[in-house]
Amino acid sequence: MSKKSMIIFGMIAVILLAVIGGGFFMLWHKLSMIGNTKTDGEAVKTAEKSHNGIGPIFSLDTFIVNLSDQGGKRYLRVTMGLELSDPKYTEELNKRLPQIRDSILTILPTRKVDDLQTIEGKNSLRDEIITKLNALLGAEIVKRIYFTDFVIQ
Repeated sequence: MSKKSMIIFGMIAVILLAVIGGGFFMLWHKLSMIGNTKTDGEAVKTAEKSHNGIGPIFSLDTFIVNLSDQGGKRYLRVTMGLELSDPKYTEELNKRLPQIRDSILTILPTRKVDDLQTIEGKNSLRDEIITKLNALLGAEIVKRIYFTDFVIQ
């Protein structure tokens, strides 16, 4: 092979690699834009939810209590989030966390397994906790309670 044909072959190889690299870059860029669009859509959905009346969620640590069944061998492990009526109450709840946990811990052990295995029983527990916490806090601060973990053993 002559020196001239080697130079031409090298230039063609460089151009071919540049075209392939550019194609991969454009493909990668398009795919990353699709991913960003989904993220933006999720952000919009989150913003819409907050405008549709869903307040901030205040997460509580897990509670583990014995249930009031005979023998005391059954227990409940529950984790919950409190939906607040306004984000400004988050600091207040942080300050009063021991009182909040104490109030919940006085309610949970009074339940029996049969009460907690039905939807009505869980809803009744939610309502009682909301009522007690709002009475403790002196205002309608807690709107809803979401159980994120609920295990009876």
